[in-house]
Amino acid sequence: MADDVHTPQTLASRFRKLRYLLVSLAVIVLDQWTKWLVEAHLPHHSTHPVIPGLFNLTHVRNTGVAFGLFASDGGGSGWLLTVLGLGALIAVGLYFWYTPSRDRVLLVALALVVGGAIGNLIDRVSSGAVTDFLDVYVGLHHWPSFNVADSAISIGIVLMAIDSFRPRQHHESTAAAPVPE
Repeated sequence: MADDVHTPQTLASRFRKLRYLLVSLAVIVLDQWTKWLVEAHLPHHSTHPVIPGLFNLTHVRNTGVAFGLFASDGGGSGWLLTVLGLGALIAVGLYFWYTPSRDRVLLVALALVVGGAIGNLIDRVSSGAVTDFLDVYVGLHHWPSFNVADSAISIGIVLMAIDSFRPRQHHESTAAAPVPE
């Protein structure tokens, strides 16, 4: 039934989903705290080995998107990336709002993506660049540096992909009517 969207039960169900946003809040707090620690204690472009040959803390500023893509020194793309990031955040937020409460894995995944997006958006708006510091490598082959927000977004996307293979339960009211012969 098309009017189900506005029934009190459906609205209550949507507001109960807000508890998943505690995941988003945890990501934002952890992301901003770790970035603050890096900014306060690790000079820009310096490296602190944690597990030699595998993992460093390396302080870099990323003016692009994930893994330094679309980075520029001109500053012109910064506002464009901010607007695009805000648009993507709104789209994911709407997807979250309209996702059924029974899709718990998907809701956690979307909450991770929202938290990561907000964490990086805070950096981009406040300083024009995102602080990255997690440097994973083997020998001389380094993965691009990333941060807690990037990790949350990546984990959220992987969970969304896994969830997409899960069979969906359909309610009788939403099931397609049999085709007459």
